Amino acid sequence: MPALGGTDMAVPPPQLAGKRRWVFGAGAVLVSLVALTLSGMAWHEHRQVQEIVTERNELLARVLTEQTTRNIEAAALAVATLADLLQRDQAPESAQTAAAMQQSLVNLPFLRSIAVLDGAGHVRASPQPSEVGRLIDLAALGPLPPPGVDRLAEQAPGRSLADLARGQATAIPAGVSFLPLLRTVRRSNGETLLVVALLNPSAFVNFQQLLLDGPGAAAALTTYDGRLVAGTDTVLRPAGASLKSLPPFSQFLPAREHGAWVGEGLRQGTQLAAFRVSATRPLAVLVEVERASVLEPWWALVRNLALAGAAIFTMVVSVTFVAWRSVRAREIARVERDAAQAQALRRERELSVTIQSLQELIFRTDAQGLLTYANQSWAMAAGAGRPMWELVASEQRNAARALFARASDTDVRHLQAVMAEQGGRQRSFDISVMPLHENGRLTGFAGSAADVTGRIVAQRRLQMQLAFTEQLMNVSPFPMSLFDMKRRYVMVNKAWEDFTGRTRAETVGQIVGGALPQSERAQHEAQDRALLADGQPRRYEAQARHRDGSMRDLMVNKLLVPGDEEQPACVLAVMVDVTEFRNAERSTREARDIAEEASRAKSEFIANISHELRTPLQSIIGFSELGLRRGQDHPRLAGMFDDIHNAGQRMLALVNDLLDVAKIESTVGTIHLERTDLRGLVGHVLKELAPLLEGKQLQVLLQLGTQPLRGKVDPLRFQQVLRNVVANAIKFSPPGSRILVQGGHTDMGELELRVADEGPGIPPAELEVIFQAFVQSSKTKDGSGGTGLGLAISRKIVEAHGGTISAQNRPEGGAVFIIVLPNRSSNETQPAQL
Repeated sequence: MPALGGTDMAVPPPQLAGKRRWVFGAGAVLVSLVALTLSGMAWHEHRQVQEIVTERNELLARVLTEQTTRNIEAAALAVATLADLLQRDQAPESAQTAAAMQQSLVNLPFLRSIAVLDGAGHVRASPQPSEVGRLIDLAALGPLPPPGVDRLAEQAPGRSLADLARGQATAIPAGVSFLPLLRTVRRSNGETLLVVALLNPSAFVNFQQLLLDGPGAAAALTTYDGRLVAGTDTVLRPAGASLKSLPPFSQFLPAREHGAWVGEGLRQGTQLAAFRVSATRPLAVLVEVERASVLEPWWALVRNLALAGAAIFTMVVSVTFVAWRSVRAREIARVERDAAQAQALRRERELSVTIQSLQELIFRTDAQGLLTYANQSWAMAAGAGRPMWELVASEQRNAARALFARASDTDVRHLQAVMAEQGGRQRSFDISVMPLHENGRLTGFAGSAADVTGRIVAQRRLQMQLAFTEQLMNVSPFPMSLFDMKRRYVMVNKAWEDFTGRTRAETVGQIVGGALPQSERAQHEAQDRALLADGQPRRYEAQARHRDGSMRDLMVNKLLVPGDEEQPACVLAVMVDVTEFRNAERSTREARDIAEEASRAKSEFIANISHELRTPLQSIIGFSELGLRRGQDHPRLAGMFDDIHNAGQRMLALVNDLLDVAKIESTVGTIHLERTDLRGLVGHVLKELAPLLEGKQLQVLLQLGTQPLRGKVDPLRFQQVLRNVVANAIKFSPPGSRILVQGGHTDMGELELRVADEGPGIPPAELEVIFQAFVQSSKTKDGSGGTGLGLAISRKIVEAHGGTISAQNRPEGGAVFIIVLPNRSSNETQPAQL
């Protein structure tokens, strides 16, 4: 054996030499792989860093461009609104114009000012009072846009329009400028105005500054042709500087309106940059980041990778040097160890995956109850190394501490407690704990906690809903009952007990309607069957006996209450006592029938007596006219016949009015609606009443418009209304005054006629009474009034047309009668009952 051992040490066997060569080769390959891996990681990180920054620059350029465009379009909208106000002949100096400009400044903080100039450059309106009246050099604003179009002018130095005033000698601080937004307005009087909005470039830059992060980033707003408008703090170029040498203006535009590049930028050195052109304005936004600042983290990573590579290389060389001396023994040990480790790792992974997949909290503590393991991260974060009961709400900690009391038994201990998850959210758990013993000694505790928050919340909500439903039923003044599908009472409310005289205790569980006679019960059973058949709510009337023994009329409402699996669980029945309503209906119907019969008898009497009176009146009037003609040579005789004739005419007018009232009230007369221009009817009535107007030297002012006033009326009946209203105006108008007749449409499209006079007016308390039959105003009882039927007949006729007639007093004196007719379509011509 010693000889053999000596041989092994002197000349290694081929297997061992091969092993050593394999070990050295594996070490070299490992070093190469490590070097390649680290190099690949460095290259990948380098490319990824640049791609991320480039994508971010493009996103920032897009966001900043869209924000700038939205701001300018908002300013353009404010300018257009102000221009529209001026277009509608609103004076630049008016309060509305000033309010519009002030509102624009409040809503658009990036506006420095907004003003209105005339064609010569004088400031007509401005939020700055000191600017009003100044003469502005319009050449400094560039070409003016045509009317109705806005134009974003070239950047101008200064803070306000006053800095562009002719003869202005005030020094303008460096970097202070504005972008004028112009819009020309051509007013109806031929005057040309210019609306100027002053955009603050610094406001756009401030927004850019907020979005950028770190001193290595910069952004700028430029014109489409490559001139700098404004830039962030790190851009040292002055406003107006040329940027045409940059790739966006020398390579990309106009073919591409957005893009990214690496190279020259707004600042010195190599930049990672991107740009985007505004969709509606000749502006562009540039965003860049210094390449050196971007690669600083990457160089730190490269250094770390180099150090790690060196460490790995040293370790590999060391391990290789040791491995080649004990490769045989270690090979055997490694194989056995690897197999054991693989098996242990596999079992541990399987167990870990199983435990981690559980929704319940699985935990383990030591003998003192300190948490040593939990499958939920929030539990480890909140209680690792702490007593398990400290995770429980303070009022339940004593009960939770009892779960971890020392004991020799192995029984499972239970508790329902509240614990706070990560973020402070309180949740309820069912906790189970079991002691662990080894050789008769307590070594710790194992347990689980199942989340039962949803179940507890659902139980509480169900209890609250049931309590609320029961309380709602009890406070209802209507008798309510709930019965199941077997028609057995489940619940009744207090109103039901008061109505029937039966208590809830003696009712629940009883058959519905068991105490009713068969005839009444059959009605309810039939309704219940129909309700169950189609599921539609039922409403029907029934009678039931009150606790006081009286029979009451009821309106019964029934509907299905859904249960599990969308199947009905029970029926809700609500009874409304309508006995008083039914009694009131019967009394009202009887009173109405009596009143209608009395009115009909009165109208028929008036109609009959009026017909009987007209025949002798016609004879009296005829003979008086004959006597008047034959007695012209006898003045005394002619005067007597004239008095008889006038009295007969007044009596005939009264009889005719009574006959009209009788026709209207007895529904003998009808109206026939025709589409008619009301202006013609008004003109015919005024022509008919012209002698009366000339007799009092009255002037009629017609304001009927140029468009036809077409309405659906009965021409003869409506002329009667106009004749009564205009005749009243003539009667009460003082000599030499004016009567105003107006026509038009209301906001609802209805036809409206107004007849106004300058007479004594109507007492306010009589504005409605005068439309009653045989009623005259207290101001007309001096002999100037008539029979008191004209306005009553007019209202009847207008209401038969579906319209209204009313009277009002004019503030300047006199009264106005207003007639409103509905706006009917052309296919509604039909007879209507008076």
